[in-house]
Amino acid sequence: MHLSNKRTRARTLATAFALAAACLVPAAPSAGAAPQPPAGPAAAHDTWPDTAHGFASLAGGTTGGSGGKVVTVSTQADLVKYAAAPEPYVIRVAGAVTVEPFGHDIDVTSDKTIIGVGDTGEIVHGELHLNPGTHNVIIRNLTIRDSYVEGDWDGKTTDFDAIQMDTADHVWIDHNRLTHMGDGLLDIRKDSEYITVSHNLFDNHNKAFGIGWTENVKTQITIDHNWFRGTKQRNPSADNCAYAHLYNNYLSAQVADGDPVWTYGNWARGATKMVIENSYYRDVQHPYQADATAELLQRGSILRNTTGRTDAWGDAFDPRALYPYHLDRAADVPKLVTRDSGPQNDIGTETVLRVPEQYATVQAAVDAVPAGNDGRITVRIAPGTYREHVRIGKDQPYVSLVGTGKRRSDTLVVFDTPSGELKPDGTTQGSWGSATVVVEGHDFSARDLTFSNDFDEASVELNGEQALAVKTTGDRLTFENTAFLGNQDTLMTDTPVLTQQARVYLRDVYVEGDVDFIYGRATTVIEHSVIRALSRGSATNNGYVTAASTWKENPYGFLITRSTIISDAPADSFHLGRPWHPSGNPDAVGQVLIRETRLPSAVKATPWSEMSGFPWQEARFSEYRTYGPGAAVTADRPQMTAADAAHHQVADYLRGEDGWAPQGAHR
Repeated sequence: MHLSNKRTRARTLATAFALAAACLVPAAPSAGAAPQPPAGPAAAHDTWPDTAHGFASLAGGTTGGSGGKVVTVSTQADLVKYAAAPEPYVIRVAGAVTVEPFGHDIDVTSDKTIIGVGDTGEIVHGELHLNPGTHNVIIRNLTIRDSYVEGDWDGKTTDFDAIQMDTADHVWIDHNRLTHMGDGLLDIRKDSEYITVSHNLFDNHNKAFGIGWTENVKTQITIDHNWFRGTKQRNPSADNCAYAHLYNNYLSAQVADGDPVWTYGNWARGATKMVIENSYYRDVQHPYQADATAELLQRGSILRNTTGRTDAWGDAFDPRALYPYHLDRAADVPKLVTRDSGPQNDIGTETVLRVPEQYATVQAAVDAVPAGNDGRITVRIAPGTYREHVRIGKDQPYVSLVGTGKRRSDTLVVFDTPSGELKPDGTTQGSWGSATVVVEGHDFSARDLTFSNDFDEASVELNGEQALAVKTTGDRLTFENTAFLGNQDTLMTDTPVLTQQARVYLRDVYVEGDVDFIYGRATTVIEHSVIRALSRGSATNNGYVTAASTWKENPYGFLITRSTIISDAPADSFHLGRPWHPSGNPDAVGQVLIRETRLPSAVKATPWSEMSGFPWQEARFSEYRTYGPGAAVTADRPQMTAADAAHHQVADYLRGEDGWAPQGAHR
């Protein structure tokens, strides 16, 4: 697929981006802002922030296993292996992991995220333990349950906590359910620092949540939006905390066993400075109390059917001087917290990897995706230029690349390899090696990005000037608000073998090139997009928009619909396509339909061309309701009938045997 005449490549990326922006495709909104907490009981989270807040966000922050590989575990052996590993990991817990022997500790080392997949992740009969010196740990969206020893209500004979840490720092414990354990549910001990405990459910237990066990006054802790239900004491008990900030917590259904002292809500002990804000106490004895040596400042909380102590004295501290936070109204807390505490089915199903914040390159983030990945992994790419090859393997499904700039041009993935360039072994790169980005995995998506191969074909004499921006062979791929920049063979949507089908959906995209710049054998829909046919300086033949190699048994190849083709080429000098038969294979019979699309004057009156001796008339090329200066109907322009067009719509191309319908899910 090559034309011998060359054109001078005077175009710059800036002018290409400007032209694309002017051609009906809107820029995407910024994707970088974290969602705000709900304003009232009617609000709901579409996605939960995956970055720590409160004290865990200070002094360098808490990022857990970011920068490391992602693994999914479903057995105790794998959980123990990765939790104790020296390197960072994002550990997804799928299903219930039953721990043996009963009550056994699972040691968690530094730089780990342990997160339940949806609301399925459980640790049964076991404890997560952070030893002294452990730092930067996130524990999210897990149920840790059932290490209670019958008859040991006070936990005096066992120490089977749900989570215990000693002299650890930078820990975020979020959206877990901790229930029915031995001794405490959560023990934060011995000068642990920079801790946030948020959106957890503590229930069915005696000693819920203790902080301290030290004479030093060091621990800084944020405790927000937790639900303490069916617990007796330590909700929490905070001993010698430098700062304890409690807000928007809900205490209800306290164990009522007639104990006049050791049934209580929050307790500031020793030299603790505690601030309580906009919490809600229902049916609680001693809602909040303080030692004479402590300081407790309370404001805005609601008490319903409570008895006993409500101590408040001293100035404590000003949390807003230390970090920003959002307070919900105390009256809304019961509804918010009962709905949102504990494991959520929309947490852990998507893993977010950030470039370059956590991973220096896009490929480094892709390398963190495990073989056989079973959950959506989104690589969020900050604005900038990333000059690299990116390879997403066939064993790396469910990957998304997302630019976080205001415009797709803000985030550019680019390289400059041509097909004919020699590799170290003396062979040429070919299409695989030339492509800036290769996608083999299924269920891939990309949005708000630009992909480019900026090889300058006008400056080099080379046998093999094909230079792909993107090559795909995976199935169920979507591209939205993306741009593909190149000259020859810009975008190749292919399949692993001729007889295998793969589907690709592109919406609101910009594709430019000159020779065969949209090609391959995948079933491909390009909708609501702009396609630019670049001039190569010829008065008669500047190139070909498509080069389909569809398997003869596949009725659906390329569909370009409700789009615009533009060109700076002279009138009557550009083809809509030609039939590509790789290696002369007669079973590759291209199918292309261009429907309801505007065509420029550059399109030839005979817009389809032969290729390598294969006549275009034997391919399956047609138009339907095209318009514009290049759409005049001639004898050499097959027009699809309305009856046939009714069976060549977007859904027909993409449906397959599994009913795939991405066209209904775009933003």
